[in-house]
Amino acid sequence: MIENEEIKNPVILKNKFKRKFSFLELYQSLVFSTPAFSKLSRNKKSNLITNDFVERLQLAVTEVNGCPACSYQHTKMALEQGMSNEEIKSFLSGGDQFIKAEEAKAIMFVQHFADSRGFPKKYAYDALVKEYGGEKAEIIISAAQIMISGNIYGIPFSAFQSRLKGHKYEDSTLFYELGMLIGGILIIPIAIIHSFIRSLFNKANMKLDISSDKDEK
Repeated sequence: MIENEEIKNPVILKNKFKRKFSFLELYQSLVFSTPAFSKLSRNKKSNLITNDFVERLQLAVTEVNGCPACSYQHTKMALEQGMSNEEIKSFLSGGDQFIKAEEAKAIMFVQHFADSRGFPKKYAYDALVKEYGGEKAEIIISAAQIMISGNIYGIPFSAFQSRLKGHKYEDSTLFYELGMLIGGILIIPIAIIHSFIRSLFNKANMKLDISSDKDEK
């Protein structure tokens, strides 16, 4: 149960997109999130990265993408794990006053990961591995991948919920909302098979942008 209405109301009372994703992006996110679930499940046993750290990473991702449904659900989870109302509000508003020094680079990476729509710069990935090592970096990326997948599905879900309450999202249609929601469920088995085939060929579970910032100028 959420104890603070100051957190709850801004999360669920929205009527416009902060970000809008395509059906192709939903499919790609499902392909990558399948192995990511396995990595996070193994991490729960090894506790290489704490659940609190994972939760902070995912709050940071959902803040970038602006998914009301995910923000609401992860707010409840964070409260249950003992995070304070102030800390949660800070992460959901993009604040940095509660970011721990040892987690700062990971938080910055997942924000970049979300901002790049799951297609981060190679130099950012290399910096993450240098700071945390390969195994921890994979867990950090997995947390971001799962959250992005949830955001891509949760955003049209939030828009559809708002529509049912008589508040249509700006720049949204019923076709888009139902297409993402119904289509997302239907393509899960295909995405799982696709992910399995990729693993057979030892394909990396992410795509990197190898261009530099200078290339974009």
